[in-house]
Amino acid sequence: MKRLLAWLCAVLSAIGITACDYFNLRELKPGESTAAEVRERFGPPQMEWRNADGSVTWEFTRQPEGTECFMITIGPDEILRSVEQVLNEQNFARVVNGMSGDEVRRLLGKPARSQFFRLKRETVWEWKISNGPDGTSDPVFFTVSFNTDGRVTGTGRYTQYRR
Repeated sequence: MKRLLAWLCAVLSAIGITACDYFNLRELKPGESTAAEVRERFGPPQMEWRNADGSVTWEFTRQPEGTECFMITIGPDEILRSVEQVLNEQNFARVVNGMSGDEVRRLLGKPARSQFFRLKRETVWEWKISNGPDGTSDPVFFTVSFNTDGRVTGTGRYTQYRR
């Protein structure tokens, strides 16, 4: 039964339904859980980042409809080291002018959307970071603007007001 629940949660997560994340995260224990257990609960990562110390960080984004992106680090011994929800104020503050798109992706995960504005000659990536103050309306987005060289030129936020 536990295996069926894990499989169902992985399938729902893959299509953007994140209610199972709470249960999956509760069962994972840094220093004890294995890479296989992480994959069993979350499925395949959207991106793998190799780290200098031999560990790997797996990206599990819940964008475009969710408001979370988990970076899960697995040590060279295949044991879970850490789980971090990276769409947070500390990481938003770390995005500075001049960063590359790869650096931003590594920090925040895959954006919900990317759009090129021809007249301004800039690309804007956005992440959904909130479903509104009551959790059911007016989603809030964090944005990062890039110049034509692919370097950050600024960040911002906006609320998508519903009519």
